[in-house]
Amino acid sequence: MSGAVQGRRPPTAQQFVLGELRRAITSGELRPGAPIRQDALAARLDVSRVPLREALKILEGEGLVVHRAHRGYFVTELSLADLEEVYRIRELLETEAVRKAAARMGPELLAGLEEAQREVERTGGTGDVMAMAAANRRFHFALLEASGMPRLVRLIGTLWDSTDAYRSLYYAEQPNRERVVHEHRAVIDALRAGDVEGAVRWLDRHRAHAVGALRAVLTAE
Repeated sequence: MSGAVQGRRPPTAQQFVLGELRRAITSGELRPGAPIRQDALAARLDVSRVPLREALKILEGEGLVVHRAHRGYFVTELSLADLEEVYRIRELLETEAVRKAAARMGPELLAGLEEAQREVERTGGTGDVMAMAAANRRFHFALLEASGMPRLVRLIGTLWDSTDAYRSLYYAEQPNRERVVHEHRAVIDALRAGDVEGAVRWLDRHRAHAVGALRAVLTAE
């Protein structure tokens, strides 16, 4: 866990612990399958076990951690089949959201995508995996939320949450970070040109490349 946590503390201990656990999982500090040692974690974060248990319950509901009887909590470990299923469902739902968003496309949305993309490129260039993952999410959800379908976007958000632990594995490699930048740029260019189906195809490739890289990691492990 980060040593510079005091300055980041949100209003409650539960929110603080929740944020620190999410950060550790998203950054790859806690890898898929890793045990969450509650006593050591509570001592390191200087909190009682109560807010820690509450935070773990929330993360369990989001699919980021699992509880195993008599063994405690672990970072969720997905099988290759699980990962492929999540990304296939994302493809179906996100395609609908992107088509709806494209119908409402305007300068403001394009400007928002450009702003998020600049942050993706900046953080990708420095190799800051956690910051790049956050910027990447802002990029995608700026587009998805423009669909005007909040229930659909919440469903997609749940799917994203379930694979957060794997995003750091993908972004850890520089060629993957460079590919993300290129594919995002292609999506923006297609949307600016009014080529909605072109943007959809680029997003399909975007997901497929992530699955392919993660498939190699999971198979090797």
